[in-house]
Amino acid sequence: QVQLVESGGGLVQPGGSLRLSCVASGFPLVDYYVIGWFRQAPGKSREGVSFIKTTDGATYYVDSVKGRFTISGDNAKNTVFLQMNSLKPEDTAVYYCATARWATMTPDDFDYWGQGTQVTVSS
Repeated sequence: QVQLVESGGGLVQPGGSLRLSCVASGFPLVDYYVIGWFRQAPGKSREGVSFIKTTDGATYYVDSVKGRFTISGDNAKNTVFLQMNSLKPEDTAVYYCATARWATMTPDDFDYWGQGTQVTVSS
């Protein structure tokens, strides 16, 4: 069965950290060109947060998370991580990982999606 499963979300105080994991099963992540982390807050559209190319490990971050989030991959574990530091209340959202077969950051171009993991940043 082909699926992506995210984990690692939770409730954290402002300034805290979380590490999200996205584990793929049924297919190797390296078969895809880009793995992306997206987030969606209530009442807002889905936003691309960070992306990693499986070919060379190149990464991209949306301006609002640069310097605070780090995306990485572990091919042996078929997993992509999102380390989130210095979290802010505006980072609160459901976070999803997804796969795409070409260089894109458009959500509609991503075919497999996980179920999402809730991140809540609040004091």
